[in-house]
Amino acid sequence: FGWFCVRLSGVYLAMLTLAFAQIAWATAFQWVDVTGGDNGILGVWPAAWASSKLVYYYLALAVCVAAILALRVVVFAPFGYALRAGRDSPLRAEAIGLPVMRIQWIAFIIAAVAAGIAGALFAFFKGSVFPTYMAIPRSVDGLLMVLLGGVQTVSGPIVGAFAYMGLQEQLMKATMYWRFVLGASIVLLVILFPRGLVGTALALSERRREAEPAPPVTATPEPAR
Repeated sequence: FGWFCVRLSGVYLAMLTLAFAQIAWATAFQWVDVTGGDNGILGVWPAAWASSKLVYYYLALAVCVAAILALRVVVFAPFGYALRAGRDSPLRAEAIGLPVMRIQWIAFIIAAVAAGIAGALFAFFKGSVFPTYMAIPRSVDGLLMVLLGGVQTVSGPIVGAFAYMGLQEQLMKATMYWRFVLGASIVLLVILFPRGLVGTALALSERRREAEPAPPVTATPEPAR
């Protein structure tokens, strides 16, 4: 999918990824011999040593932390800076010899690997998987998590995921109109925090540092001759 998607940019790139998501969902829904179709794949449980809820919790936590740290290393490695160069100014990046399309393709693959790890952990936790998990609304949920946390930040999607899922969980318990209230809450959060929760916090921190008075510069006395 990434081989095709990286040939576009902007809105067209987003539309193409959603189109491929629809194709993947339709394949999973109709390929009954492999995916079980509407019935899904049942009985997906971890091995006996990880069957305990506590053990699996720490196992999932360790895998997630390791994956996040690996992604952070990639982001701040030369590959990550090359990816940002291709995002900010693709023409200049190509002019200095960076293969922008290949770099974006590799980034697409790395993101897919991270999503696959998350999906595997989710499948073993739930014990079953269904084609509905591949529907477009699931992709929209991921996009909302990124927007809530903050685009162009490493910890933003993590904070956004906690905020989105926590808000959804509490609203489901509080009211039967939780979908409407959740949508209104997301709109309000986006208006109040246009850069996301983490992005806004970083911007406020930078403003505070800039507003702090500079320490006085004391002249060093010249040694007596």
